[in-house]
Amino acid sequence: MNRGTTPPGVQGDEQVARWVRTMFEGVAPRYDLLNHLLSFNIDKHWRKRTVKTVRDVLRRPDARVLDICCGTGDLMIAMQAECATKVLGSDFCHPMLTVANQKSRSAPLFESDALSLPIADASLDLITVAFGLRNFADYRKGLREMKRVLKPGGTAAILEFTQPPNAAFRAFYNFYSLNILPVLGSAISGSKDAYSYLPESVKKFPDAPTLARVMEEEGYSTVKYDYMTFGIVALHSATKP
Repeated sequence: MNRGTTPPGVQGDEQVARWVRTMFEGVAPRYDLLNHLLSFNIDKHWRKRTVKTVRDVLRRPDARVLDICCGTGDLMIAMQAECATKVLGSDFCHPMLTVANQKSRSAPLFESDALSLPIADASLDLITVAFGLRNFADYRKGLREMKRVLKPGGTAAILEFTQPPNAAFRAFYNFYSLNILPVLGSAISGSKDAYSYLPESVKKFPDAPTLARVMEEEGYSTVKYDYMTFGIVALHSATKP
């Protein structure tokens, strides 16, 4: 398994983080449009499924919830509709947070690297990340940081692209993501690098069974995952013992 994301020509955690941050800064103004367009609007369904999975936690009257790598805030906002308390959102890309704030001005947002959160140990009931883990410079460090801030018995939910288990559909999906998606994404966003990097990052990211095994190795319990949309996305959930 790769240690973390590997943008082309970039080495070292600080350089990787800087490259990823700069890449997202460039696409932030049209990020939502591209997400909906390139996924044929199915991304909204993926987030609804995630909210449904963690709804029991969200509805606790004293729930403390954080969505890391929140980007423009779609998952955070979706969870807020079900949550009895305020859902926190964090991201290390300021322009993404600016868009999120425009969509939900009451949302408690803060700028932070997900590998070093300004959150006390064992303080959260739920931590989520949607389509952000594969951009970490160090996947295991990110999982450890998520576990650090969870209370014992707290839940982690990770929504992420993955490789479809069916070989025939995987071939079709890879053709779309490597040949069509970069052309459309580049034309609309103006960023060729971003929409070449993003599908490549999916190919290099651990598949769903491997990620589940890594989570267990990092000390999570009751790890499980569900495929969505023919296996192009997986939702992992687990608890901190």
